[in-house]
Amino acid sequence: MSEFEAPQQAATIEALRREIAEAYDEELELEIEEERLAGLVPPPEGTALDLDRRLYFRELLRLQHELVRLQDWVQTEKLKVVVLFEGRDSAGKGGVIKRITQRLNPRVCRVAALPAPSERERGQWYFQRYVSHLPTGGEMVLFDRSWYNRAGVERVMGFCSEADVEEFFRSVPEFERMLVRSGIVLVKYWFSITDAEQAHRFEMRIRDPLKQWKLSPMDVESRRRWESYTRAKEDMLARTHIDEAPWWVVDAVDKRRARLNCISHLLEQVPYGTVEHPPVHLPERVRNPDYVRGPVPAEMYVPARY
Repeated sequence: MSEFEAPQQAATIEALRREIAEAYDEELELEIEEERLAGLVPPPEGTALDLDRRLYFRELLRLQHELVRLQDWVQTEKLKVVVLFEGRDSAGKGGVIKRITQRLNPRVCRVAALPAPSERERGQWYFQRYVSHLPTGGEMVLFDRSWYNRAGVERVMGFCSEADVEEFFRSVPEFERMLVRSGIVLVKYWFSITDAEQAHRFEMRIRDPLKQWKLSPMDVESRRRWESYTRAKEDMLARTHIDEAPWWVVDAVDKRRARLNCISHLLEQVPYGTVEHPPVHLPERVRNPDYVRGPVPAEMYVPARY
C-alpha cells in the first residue's frame, strides 16, 4: 500500500465506523428516553430489575441481524407472514414492533395500524378492511391491533352488540383457517401486563409533556374498565386459540425482556435459511469534463445552528 493510499483507506474505515455508530444511536436514544420516563414516576413495588443494558443491546442487535436474514428468506421464497400484536393499552406492543421493523426494508416488512372504521367500512363485512392489508408473496405484515378489536375494545366500550361479538367468535376461527390454508404464516401475540404496571405507565404519560398525546380518552376509560377488559381477554383467548393459529402470551411487565423474548420466539415460528447474495461492486464514476457544478445560493441553506 502506498503512502498516499494508506491515509485514504484509514479515512474510509473511520467514515464507515461513524456511519455504523450513528445507525445504533437510534436505539440508544429510545432507551435513554424510556429511562427518562421511568424517572418521572417510581416503578410499582416488586418490579423486577431491568435487564442489563449491555446484554440487552447485544441480544437485540443479534436478533435484529436474524430478522434481516428472515426478511431475505421471506422475500426470496415468496412467503406470506402475518403477525398480530394485541394487548391492553400501554402493554408495549408498539415498542416491540418498532424494534422488529427498525432495520428491515419497509417494502418487505410493513405495519398495519388501522384507525377507527369509517361510515362506509362499518357497513362492510367485518373482516373486509383487514383483508386489504394482508401480504402478497414475499411480504411480512405486522398488525398493531387487528380484527380482534371486536373481541376487546369494541366489546368493552359498547361499540358493537353481543350478537356482533358472537358472530365474530363463530367466524374468526374459520377466517384464520382460510388464511393458513392459503399459505399465510399467522402468528398471534397477546402482551400481558399487571394492573399496577399499566397504572404506572399511564401515570408516566400523564406527567410527561412529550408523551401525553399517547394517552387518549379511550385509554383513560380503559383504566376504569380493567376487569371488563380482563373478562373479554379471557373469553377471547379461550374461544380463538386454535391449532392452526394459537395464541402466544408475552409477559410484558419488563419491556426489554418482552422485546427480546417476542423477537426470539417470532424467529422460531418461520423456518428460514441463508440467502446468498452476489457481491456488490461499485462502478467507476463517470466524469464529464464539460460539466461544471453550479453554486447553491447561500439563502437556500438551512441555518447551521449546531
